[in-house]
Amino acid sequence: MVIGDKLKTLRAQKKMSQGDVEKRTGLLRCYISRVENGHTVPSVDTLEKLAQALEVPMHRLFTDDDRAKKPKLPAESIPRRAANSTQEREIREFAKCFSRMDDKYRALVFQVASKMASRAAMTENAANQRKQIEMH
Repeated sequence: MVIGDKLKTLRAQKKMSQGDVEKRTGLLRCYISRVENGHTVPSVDTLEKLAQALEVPMHRLFTDDDRAKKPKLPAESIPRRAANSTQEREIREFAKCFSRMDDKYRALVFQVASKMASRAAMTENAANQRKQIEMH
């Protein structure tokens, strides 16, 4: 499912019109229509606005599985914003590619991200345990 289809589905589930989303986001209704119909790929910032307007976590825009769990990442590993224009450009390119992926590949990306987050959390926990042992 592409992001546009998911946005349209979520909007319908919330019984919202494109006009309602326009009021909540400040985005033009014609732009929202272009996104929903797959004519425009929204930026990450725009996706954030749309998710907030629909009152859903942003990861729900990328998966058909409503029960899918958001990958749990250690808070310090989540970048606030891209540090430079090169990183920001790469993030935008990834978002474009991600929005066009079919469900099979999108699920694979989520699975890899979840495993990476789990390993990072395990490594962090082990490091914290070592520090506690050293302190005693």
